[in-house]
Amino acid sequence: MLRTIQKSKIRHQECRRGTALVETAVVLPVFLMFLFAMWEFTHAYMVLNTINAAATKAARFGVAQEVTTQQVSDMAASIVGNAFASSNATIMVKDASVFDEASVDPDTISYGDLPDVELSQAEPQQLFVVHIEVPYNDIAIMSPFWAKNLTLKGQAVMRHE
Repeated sequence: MLRTIQKSKIRHQECRRGTALVETAVVLPVFLMFLFAMWEFTHAYMVLNTINAAATKAARFGVAQEVTTQQVSDMAASIVGNAFASSNATIMVKDASVFDEASVDPDTISYGDLPDVELSQAEPQQLFVVHIEVPYNDIAIMSPFWAKNLTLKGQAVMRHE
């Protein structure tokens, strides 16, 4: 009786040989895809936060008297340079007086078309915007197929003193 149970157990184990390999082959690609997607999303979130922080810090710097537009752009470039190559980013310092009108929808504004501003010659209380854009394909860890033509943007609007 004992011998019959042992033979049955051995036969059952022989039937299950390779099951772990098949299960791993099915589960591992799904797990790795999830892991890499999570890694890519956290990287994109870090870059977006860096862009917003750089725009805000540079705009606060540009509020002061006798600060030039080039100095503001350089500060923003040095901050984003800590996260990715700043040559991939487009940094614009523009006149934002268009935001003084209440009826303006910020989503419809083309920031590249706004007039340039030289902050060292700006009037007191004049609005300006520091706008930073970077194509996600240029800074992605792994170029994701779903992020074609995706652009990460950050900006800060301040009044000159």
